Parts: sequence; structure tokens; C-alpha cells
Amino acid sequence: MYICTDISDRVGILHKNYLYNIGMYLNPEAKKAIFAKHGGSETNTGSTEGQVALFTYRISHLTEHLKKNRKDFGTQRSLQLLVGKRRSLLDYLKSNDIEKYRALVKELGLRR
Repeated sequence: MYICTDISDRVGILHKNYLYNIGMYLNPEAKKAIFAKHGGSETNTGSTEGQVALFTYRISHLTEHLKKNRKDFGTQRSLQLLVGKRRSLLDYLKSNDIEKYRALVKELGLRR
């Protein structure tokens, strides 16, 4: 944190990342790390394994949010849509390559 010296600023103390998106739980570095670990490389964002891992990360974040905010129905709908997308990707992976499917489910700790 730093103290603003501008007289016109009424707040006084601002976070150093004030102009950026504060509170982003999924920044570009986190996405690159997820795709590097599960997709093969940072730039392989279309792989099924990488997409499932990204959806799992987002689902866990939304689940924690809904534990605190039970009446947030917009987030609840988003969570249900993400779970459906992940399920369809897992079904696709299961039908095409069962070994990758089993390895991914074991690595991510999914109960399928």
C-alpha cells in the first residue's frame, strides 16, 4: 500500500493495484500454470484435459463462494452450467481415451 499525496484524492490510502482488476481469482498466470500442468504447454488452451482442469478450478472457487453467499442464485446457475460443461468434456474424454480420462480424474480428485 502507499499513501496518496494528491489533495484531490479523498480516499487517502489506495492499494497499489487499484487500477487493475482487484480480486481476480483466476489471473493469466494461474491459467498458464493450469494449462502447463494439464494441457501439455501454456499455449495449448484447447486440450480437453486443460479445459477440465480449468473448469474444476473455477467450480471449486464458486463452491466456496456459495458456501458464504447462499442466496446468490446467479452464481448458482453459473456453477451448474460449469458442472454440465465439465461433465460433457469428461464424457467425451472417456469415450475417446479411457486412460487419459482415468489419469485426469485421479489427478484432479473427481468422484466419477
